[in-house]
Amino acid sequence: MNIHFRQAVLQDEEELFPLAASLATSFELNKADFSRILAEHISDANVDLVIAETESKVIGYVLAFHHSTFYANGVVSWVEELFVTDEFRGRNVGQKLMEIIEESALKRGSKLVALATRRAGAFYRAIGYEESAVYFKKALIQEHKVFRQ
Repeated sequence: MNIHFRQAVLQDEEELFPLAASLATSFELNKADFSRILAEHISDANVDLVIAETESKVIGYVLAFHHSTFYANGVVSWVEELFVTDEFRGRNVGQKLMEIIEESALKRGSKLVALATRRAGAFYRAIGYEESAVYFKKALIQEHKVFRQ
């Protein structure tokens, strides 16, 4: 089965939403906000939203942000979300999505690619990433429902 990789477009919304909802653990996704944010990301030159698809469906995506920092004396790239459907895990889809982000980061002059993960440390170590810091967060809303479709 051929797997293709490309930048996301607005028409991917219906297939992307359930994947993003499957990844979410801290917040409940809602379609209206998802639609607005998808449109923002697609039009933002500092965002890469890359889709993995077969001939019939979207099977994964990666969302990365590229921004300038003081500490790195320039651009760094942050992978916010990476998701591959269960059926396609172990077939190098996630690795290829990360390679695409790394290539984009290099073209932008990025000094590093970083991310936080709770469930996929072994995957990231296997593709050359190393632990670097502890991740902290503080929720600014009270409600933490998770949407499952």
